Amino acid sequence: MVDVQSSEDTMPSAEVEVRYFAAAVDASGCDSEYVTVPSGATLADVRDVIRSKHGAKMDPILRVSAYLVGDDLTRDLGRAVGSRVDVLPPFAGG
Repeated sequence: MVDVQSSEDTMPSAEVEVRYFAAAVDASGCDSEYVTVPSGATLADVRDVIRSKHGAKMDPILRVSAYLVGDDLTRDLGRAVGSRVDVLPPFAGG
C-alpha cells in the first residue's frame, strides 16, 4: 500500500492486504491480513510470503486458487500486485 524507503541496507517494500475465502480462511486462521513484499512485487512474491507464514497447509490451497488483483481474476504468477489480493480457492467441487 505504501512504499517504505528505509536504510540503504534494505530494499523498498510495500504492504499488501490479503483477503482469504473458503478453505483459505481455515488454513490461514484469518479472514485477512497485511503482508510485506518487495516494492513492485508479483503474485508469486505474495504467494511465497503467505506460504512461509502459514506453512504446508496453505500450499495445496494456493496451487488451486485463483486470485483477484484489482478487477482482474488471474492465475498468472507474474502479475504485478497492487494494494490488495484476494485468494479464491474453488468454492464447490473445484
